[in-house]
Amino acid sequence: MRIFIDMDGVITDFDKAAEEQGNGKRPDLYVDFRNLELISGAQEAVLRLSQDFDVFIATTPPWSRPEVWMHKREWVEEHLPWMTRRLILTHRKDLLIGDVLIDDTRYRGQPDFQGKWFWFNKKWKNKNWKGCLKWIYKL
Repeated sequence: MRIFIDMDGVITDFDKAAEEQGNGKRPDLYVDFRNLELISGAQEAVLRLSQDFDVFIATTPPWSRPEVWMHKREWVEEHLPWMTRRLILTHRKDLLIGDVLIDDTRYRGQPDFQGKWFWFNKKWKNKNWKGCLKWIYKL
């Protein structure tokens, strides 16, 4: 099974960084993507999934900040080194070909992804890493 995992809001705590670093407007224009914290359980979940399935990180860097494209790669090398060459940068998640997409937003083609989409949101019951793993291993 091929699984794509979004980065910001699923693996990294983008919302926390936006609150701490932000001015209340477009957080993608000012957040330091090099220093994002891991969401609780993310590192362990990605490792487990990558041992059992064909896993890729599919992330959307801000178009207006090309340096973030490099920062995301460096972040993966530091925190998820086994995923270094499994990073896909895209603004169109519906073009990915696979079985599962784990993502926290719906405005980059996620609803049109041809496989199953797990709408990850750590604030919703069972829409966190524990719930996500349970759902995937039942497929």
